[in-house]
Amino acid sequence: MEEYGKILLFAMPAFLIFVLAEKIYGMWKGNDYMPFDDAISSLSSGMSNVVKDVLGLTINIISYAWLVEHIAIIHIKETVLLYAIAFIVIDFYGYWSHRFDHKINFFWNEHVIHHSSEEFNLACALRQPVSGILKFFNFLLIPAALVGIPLEIISIILPLHLFLQFWYHTRHIGKLGFLEYIIVTPSHHRVHHAMNKEYMDKNLGQVFIFWDKLFGTFQEELDEVPPVYGITRPAKTWNPFIINFQHLYLIAKDAWKAPKLIDKFRIWFMPTGWRPEGFEEKYPVEKINEAYNFKKYKTELPKPLFIWSIVQLFVTLAFISHLFSSIGDIKIPGVFIYGFYILFTIYCFTDLMDRNRWNWILELIRFGFIIGFFFATQSWFGLGDLVFAGVIIYQVVSLLFSFKYSQVNTKSAFS
Repeated sequence: MEEYGKILLFAMPAFLIFVLAEKIYGMWKGNDYMPFDDAISSLSSGMSNVVKDVLGLTINIISYAWLVEHIAIIHIKETVLLYAIAFIVIDFYGYWSHRFDHKINFFWNEHVIHHSSEEFNLACALRQPVSGILKFFNFLLIPAALVGIPLEIISIILPLHLFLQFWYHTRHIGKLGFLEYIIVTPSHHRVHHAMNKEYMDKNLGQVFIFWDKLFGTFQEELDEVPPVYGITRPAKTWNPFIINFQHLYLIAKDAWKAPKLIDKFRIWFMPTGWRPEGFEEKYPVEKINEAYNFKKYKTELPKPLFIWSIVQLFVTLAFISHLFSSIGDIKIPGVFIYGFYILFTIYCFTDLMDRNRWNWILELIRFGFIIGFFFATQSWFGLGDLVFAGVIIYQVVSLLFSFKYSQVNTKSAFS
């Protein structure tokens, strides 16, 4: 928990710098592909994901440590070659877990947020799930466990492997010559994020592209088929928590309404998007059938609310940085209280970006928490009175913004 948090203290500012650099470069070149509202949603999603991970809110159905202990046939001496083998095995694991996420209804719920942006930029690379509570696919690391690759090496390679998937989420880099045959490039990944029928569920590799060529899921980016980004059941929200659970909510509703017992069970494990017979007519949901004929999601953000949303993003980043740097001092249960406050903060300010009419109630709850916490502790997680006074002022301003800019939208969160 503490070690991963310290790694993220360096990784988060680095990612933010690259995102800002892409934004500035796009504005300079006159082809800015990063609207602020979409970027704020993407970054808030990344923040919620790392808080969830650092809090340890993930359960492995089968842990890698258990696999090594029980099935290792040999134990290879630690060398540079061993790290290379571990990297290739993890990429193989990544390809197949990614493929399962795309192909099976239940697992798509965890991955859908990464595809939910209707743009394609470095910020959307950070759209990672908070819903990934259960990890099912560690069995794909059996090849590494058989040769006794230590858990310590896997623990080093896994975050490195994840960070290497950041750079190719951009529209500013064209095709890269011979590298197109070896690694996943921006061109390959533009195909992957597109909802065009020609591109759907293609290029599932994470670092190496040869898995797709080997297992039949490769598709080159075609000049005559410009990629259109997003998901065919559009999210229509900036709130990462709603995006994370919309698909699961739909499956659960369909399972409840399904008249056949077999359908109640199999809907979870059928191909992504499958619904019982007749449900598309009886219980229709919005679906994009023509990639070039849909309207991107937008909400009216008056300039003060737009600026406040950016302020909220950086205030939340400050909270997260303090939490990650002070885990050892705050200790449990304070770490979880702080973490859940941060997650609730992200929910609240992205909900206000959606102009949800009930947002002021959420902000009242958050304000009540701050007041209660003040009387209970007289300290903001080890910081002085001045900082706590600043947090209270911030919370009051947040409540005032909510009163002013909510109450204009009557939509249901999961509509």
